[in-house]
Amino acid sequence: MGEQRSFRLGVMFDRGLPPEDLVPFAQDVEQWGADDLWVVEDLTWAGSIASAATVLAATTRLRVGIGLAPAALRNPALLAMELATLARLHPGRLAAGIGHGVQDWMKQAGADVASPMALLEETVIAVRSMLHGERVTVHGREVTLEDVGLVHPPHVVPPVLVGAIGPRTLRLAGRVADGSILVEGLDADEVGAGRALVEDGRQQGADAGAAAPHEVVALVFAHVSRDEQAVRKAIWPMAESASGFIGKSPAEVFFAAGPGGQVALDLETIHRAGADTIAVHLVGEDQRGQARAVLAALNGVFS
Repeated sequence: MGEQRSFRLGVMFDRGLPPEDLVPFAQDVEQWGADDLWVVEDLTWAGSIASAATVLAATTRLRVGIGLAPAALRNPALLAMELATLARLHPGRLAAGIGHGVQDWMKQAGADVASPMALLEETVIAVRSMLHGERVTVHGREVTLEDVGLVHPPHVVPPVLVGAIGPRTLRLAGRVADGSILVEGLDADEVGAGRALVEDGRQQGADAGAAAPHEVVALVFAHVSRDEQAVRKAIWPMAESASGFIGKSPAEVFFAAGPGGQVALDLETIHRAGADTIAVHLVGEDQRGQARAVLAALNGVFS
């Protein structure tokens, strides 16, 4: 019998899957032992709040992670209202990720701003404050609120996490958020470096030295197959797509790939590098079957 798994394990519901597959997929991964189900919000795909509400209502144990709500598309008062409603209805089962959003998409939606960094910081601080029951007044570079407070703040406040790639945003996450979400495609060394930047930001924050934990979530591309040729065929299109976004060549984009046991070991390596939670972003065909194989392998290897 292996050691008990020491990290939270989530599965991402891929944006390319039709929304009507969301409930059976979530119920399956809950039954197979996943801790989290992560939903995405990319322009023209599915809405994260609607997806999260649906999963929370259709399951009993899963935590649902939002990865990510773009700050430019979400007024902070409205976002706090939505998150508080979910948190009141499903206490302790929500993790709220907020990010810059892809800037080209924000321009498409007429939501680009002069300072995405200021917008993200001001949004996260305002949302967290409202979720904690505070009344908020902000006259910032990008956010304006005048004495706004929630009538029904949550009794169990969900963690607010920041999606981050670059050093400035990673340090920002450490300073102002309850957690960080690291983008897919990073290897163990890069996850470790990201964690170090987050910790550097925590030391700069107003609560430097506080005992409150900071959850680092690593999104990890994965493909489960014993067929090496099938693995290469499945991962290459995603590697090419992701490479420009994270500034690496396609060959350098990290995947946890191979048989279920190998994927499980790859995920353990990412955890040891600094990730508290891992959310696998499965690619290729039969993502339901891949999810089952990963979860079975982790149960076999680590529990």
